[in-house]
Amino acid sequence: MNQSAQGSEVPKELTSDIRGSNQSGMRAHNERLVLSLVRRHGALAKSEIARMTGLSAQTVSVIMRALEEDGLLVRGEPVRGRVGQPSVPIRLAPDGAFFFGLKIGRRSADLILIDFLGNVRDRASITYKYPTPDAMISFATAAFARLIGAMSEADRPRVSGLGIAIPFQLWDWAGPLGVPESEMATWRNRDIRAELEASLLLPVYLENDASSACGAELVFGTQEHPADFLYFYVGYFIGGGLVLNGRLFAGPTGNAGALGSMPVPVGGGRIGQLIEVASLQTLARALHAKGIETASMWDKPEGWPNDAETLAGWVDQAGSGIAYCIASATCVADLGTVLIDGWMPRQTRDMLIQSARRHLKAINLSGIAVPTIAAGTVGPDSRALGAASLPLSERYLTDSAG
Repeated sequence: MNQSAQGSEVPKELTSDIRGSNQSGMRAHNERLVLSLVRRHGALAKSEIARMTGLSAQTVSVIMRALEEDGLLVRGEPVRGRVGQPSVPIRLAPDGAFFFGLKIGRRSADLILIDFLGNVRDRASITYKYPTPDAMISFATAAFARLIGAMSEADRPRVSGLGIAIPFQLWDWAGPLGVPESEMATWRNRDIRAELEASLLLPVYLENDASSACGAELVFGTQEHPADFLYFYVGYFIGGGLVLNGRLFAGPTGNAGALGSMPVPVGGGRIGQLIEVASLQTLARALHAKGIETASMWDKPEGWPNDAETLAGWVDQAGSGIAYCIASATCVADLGTVLIDGWMPRQTRDMLIQSARRHLKAINLSGIAVPTIAAGTVGPDSRALGAASLPLSERYLTDSAG
């Protein structure tokens, strides 16, 4: 097990000033609405916010003044040249708030610290053969202690929480991971969210890892999104998310958009699950069969070991499976856009998108509109960023912040 942080105790002096911070408390709805609009548009003048929200100019002034005093907004330089008073654009303050995001994957984990704009300020990572609750608690607490210890005393009170992105029902994946069921069974009776909340003394939120990646696209994505779209994230296993009316739709159990479980043709006339053909574990297994080292695939998403023939075969098979999944989902939800992202080199992701487009064209979609397939804009860190977006969204944004 490779780990970039040691120890598991968080010094109390590093967390004593986080709890109860007025700045990091829940914002009133209108304040959250203003923050959401400024995040979405980058910079807005008071008059623009009043027009978008329907609030009076006086109300907007009071809200913006309060947010400035709390250090969440900053004024830009006045824009002159128009009739009347110069327009003053208001932006989010990068140091206005900070958030931790913990991604627990099947082969690696990351803890990142982001600022109010979503920039990654610091990070710690670990790789392993499989995750266990004790190892994850140890890694998270040690990494948190190092990362928050490196922050200035002025910034620590602005830490607003930690989000966890984790595959749900990890105990069901012992077989595909090739580990004894007893090793993964410990996840059944552990509440890692509650344990970390008690240890770190700050609010902790939890979401399915693929849904979190989709959430990152909503909050931090660099393009305009339609109100409804389907999202794929290709990691050790493939997963995804469903966005309806501009919001991530998780369903009653949090498993809506569990695209990896979608039945698709897997070859030999057999129907299997999408994870069998479109997951990175399938590519790693094929490379390993050719004697190619694959451990570095889980360390970083670039500079992977490669075999052109093996990669081409995986891209074709994965693209076919994704295309069938898209066709089925589109018949149900009438989705016009599909985004694909993942823990992989950009070139590999682009090849996969082209493969999915090609295979989708070969499927008879008479009677429905064929959706557009495009690349996600957040990249390999989507799951960790999505985790960090959980406390950000809960405390500072409206439900439709994306």
